[in-house]
Amino acid sequence: MKFLALLTFVFLFHNYAFSYQIKLEKVIDLEKPWGSSFINKDTMVVTEKEGSIKLINIKTKQTNIISHNLNILVDGQGGLLDIIFKNDQVWVTYSENRGNRKTSTSIASGKFDKNKIKFKNIFRAEPPIQSGYHFGSRLVIKDNQLYASLGERGKGMIAQDSQKHPGSIIRLNLDGSIPNDNPHFEDKKNWLPEIYQIGVRNPQGMSFSPFDNKIYISNHGAKGGDWFGEVKKSENYGWKILGWGGTNYSGTKIGPKWKPGYTKAIKYWVPSIATSAISIYSGDEFSEWNGHALITSLKDMSLRKLDFKNKDEEDVIEEIIFKNKIGRLRDIQIQPETGKIFLLSSNSLWKMEKN
Repeated sequence: MKFLALLTFVFLFHNYAFSYQIKLEKVIDLEKPWGSSFINKDTMVVTEKEGSIKLINIKTKQTNIISHNLNILVDGQGGLLDIIFKNDQVWVTYSENRGNRKTSTSIASGKFDKNKIKFKNIFRAEPPIQSGYHFGSRLVIKDNQLYASLGERGKGMIAQDSQKHPGSIIRLNLDGSIPNDNPHFEDKKNWLPEIYQIGVRNPQGMSFSPFDNKIYISNHGAKGGDWFGEVKKSENYGWKILGWGGTNYSGTKIGPKWKPGYTKAIKYWVPSIATSAISIYSGDEFSEWNGHALITSLKDMSLRKLDFKNKDEEDVIEEIIFKNKIGRLRDIQIQPETGKIFLLSSNSLWKMEKN
């Protein structure tokens, strides 16, 4: 029998004292998808790294390409990155072409339209850098403010330079203006006004938790030292003073896993699993997971679940939900109303539900 384009895997895993079946169903093929956001229960917008924005009806599989005016330079890990929708507006992060092969992790916003979106920049990471490495980047909206994670572009100690944006978490109002209670206006006068936290390397996952009203991130280490932790105002995760348990790719030591004075992560992975997107689960389909973190990975192609209620690494309960089933996992979204899980792999959109 000829294989259908719609491919389904069904398998079992144990969750505490009981077992149940999980079904993974391919929704549609894509080209290097990177970010996604639900418009409504049945419609998603998806970015592709090479520059396309696609509107996808997940029931009918109908796809529409949305044209746009973003000035993207696709270079290494850079391209069109994350996207988020709220109240007929969309925000995206992307590697902006700043001339002479220099780029920045930039943020643009525009009014949503199913055919064409005219974007306007509301933020550019300064300085622009000639590098194809470590752009980050995820977007989260909390209390009508926009949080974005910025990679350090492979420049290491730039993440400790609070007069430069790379290697930080930034916070803006939705229109791009700067909140008057950002660290710059309180206890960090020497920080750029957009910066909320410093010392990250390549944070490709970020999610808001409705259970404790906090934001959580995942971050790539170097050779080892991936972590999951909390976004904390005015604090410093320590890159590249700290190595988080990893080493340079040459094998040389970076620094300690953690030391006092720096933000401590909730969970570390050594060796690296190449953490990418995360979601704090909230929904009905897997209601027993509510409040747990779902972690996607690129390197070992796994979806992992963390019960981290005590926020102490020794107490974190980690489960691998599946591994090596659908390829490298880039993004994760929870469907409104149903709680079903949608995942972006390297070349496809997948739906995950109970069988």
